[in-house]
Amino acid sequence: MAPPLLLLQDVNLTFGTAPLLAGAGLGVSAGDRICLVGRNGSGKSTLLQVAAGSIPPDSGRRFAQPGATIRYLPQEPDFEGFATTLAYVEAGFDGASADHYRAAYLLEQLGLTGAEDPSMLSGGEARRTALARVLAPEPDILLLDEPTNHLDLPGIEWLEKELAGMKSGIVLISHDRRLLERISRVTLWLDRGVTRQLDQGFAHFEPWRDAVLEQEETDRHKLGRKIVMEEDWLRYGVTARRKRNQKRLGDLHALRKKHREQRGALGKVRMEAAEADLSGRLVMVAEGVSKSYGDRPIVRDFSARVIRGDRVGIVGPNGAGKTTLLNLLTGEIEPDTGEVKIGTNLAQVTLDQRRETLDPGQTLSQALTGGAGDTVDVGGQTRHVVSYMKDFLFGPEQAHTPVGVLSGGERGRLTLARAFAKPSNLLVLDEPTNDLDLETLELLQERLADYTGTVLLVSHDRDFLDRVVTSVIATTGDGVWTQYAGGYTDMLAQRGPAKSAAASDSKPKSSTSQAMPRAASKRMTFKDKHALETLPKRISGLEAEIAKFNRQLGDANLYAKDPVKFAAISQALVESQAALTSAEEHWLELEMRREEMGA
Repeated sequence: MAPPLLLLQDVNLTFGTAPLLAGAGLGVSAGDRICLVGRNGSGKSTLLQVAAGSIPPDSGRRFAQPGATIRYLPQEPDFEGFATTLAYVEAGFDGASADHYRAAYLLEQLGLTGAEDPSMLSGGEARRTALARVLAPEPDILLLDEPTNHLDLPGIEWLEKELAGMKSGIVLISHDRRLLERISRVTLWLDRGVTRQLDQGFAHFEPWRDAVLEQEETDRHKLGRKIVMEEDWLRYGVTARRKRNQKRLGDLHALRKKHREQRGALGKVRMEAAEADLSGRLVMVAEGVSKSYGDRPIVRDFSARVIRGDRVGIVGPNGAGKTTLLNLLTGEIEPDTGEVKIGTNLAQVTLDQRRETLDPGQTLSQALTGGAGDTVDVGGQTRHVVSYMKDFLFGPEQAHTPVGVLSGGERGRLTLARAFAKPSNLLVLDEPTNDLDLETLELLQERLADYTGTVLLVSHDRDFLDRVVTSVIATTGDGVWTQYAGGYTDMLAQRGPAKSAAASDSKPKSSTSQAMPRAASKRMTFKDKHALETLPKRISGLEAEIAKFNRQLGDANLYAKDPVKFAAISQALVESQAALTSAEEHWLELEMRREEMGA
């Protein structure tokens, strides 16, 4: 085994009164591929800064092999004194002769020209410039803290290949599971200030972590039982042999102290989405939709159907128009040409990627309660705000913490808490995985899988897409968007050279179409054509009828005044809703048949 080029031993660091690192360690040799994992706030970024020499520990040892080059990707790069992004990247060679061509190549791959003024960069551009700087010299040790932030899918896949081809020893912090699985060969888990090492990649981490936590729980239980036994002995045992008694009393106090000081594993986030009544069978239908800004087409002649229960992912490079397409489908903006039909009884909740709905001046409690009282209504049940906060790993002492001082991960959990408290049957999620740790992300996936409504989401997280969505809408460039059945990996397979992929590119399709009966291959009769023309009017009539019945039943005194009428209206409402569902399904089947026949 090669000697370490970088070594941390028994590192301790305290911020305020809470120990953040308590005996943590790290060893990196040439060619190592280490992923550093842990909950948000566990100290991963701090440990990486200690490794980089940016933060001195309170105690412990840091050793770097003389002459070894170490590069650290900072969260907030300092561009002071640099006229261009290229100059900033070339300065990263640090004494060695700068490779102008490699610096320019990396900036180009990351969507930059090298001529940008660093003081005018957006947050994403600054992050990508910093990434180019640490990659350029191909250092002996590369310390990367969330390198995929602000990268789109093509950028993430490019970075994955770039890292795989480097000889550097790499320590990587990331919430991108797919990147961790493909790059790492060693997993370092930072938990409650202590590091534990698994000599396998991230793909093997979660079963190992669960086994460690289970053993901890068993040990805690045994320790508790031992304390009870010692207390019983002290109460009822023989009182002679005072020296032995005093020793056992001392042992008991030591056990109690150990029990108090044991830092139990952090809890798991609980998420339960409050759900509204069912929406109509058809949630939205886009027909020949186009949208341009100036001379640039963003969406060109796009057609798709979203059926109740679908989970649709929208993917593409930054700037391709993913959010624009999402806003077109939800009716937030109007298309230049074509039409988007929105279904009935929709209760939409939107989670925005920039957390813009959060007021930094509010406390965490106020953000959840709307500033009124100390309770939250979740799924029709009233809960105390502190109890609901615990579901999202916020402690009671954080109730009066200003939103503005929360970390990125905490703001992400707060946004999720607000979104899941609102009754909905349509969730619109724009980059929901930003700043979420792996455990929170895993639970979000489970809750979305259990959600009975419809989900539209924009994401660059390949693993998240594979685990959640039933279809993917992806761009092929120049405003052309195509819908593929399945997840992100399925989309890549369908885009391949096989005939099936070519067929899938030729026409949009929803995940539901895969399950439709093959009756669509039959010819359309005159009766079918007539039904296709008349069903929209029938559906509108039923929707108006249902709205009227709901208004009548909204009279709180109706049942007391006329129970017979109340029962008749209730029965009529049930029948109209069933008729509406049947009409929508019949129209959908006929429309798909017409499309397949080219009628």
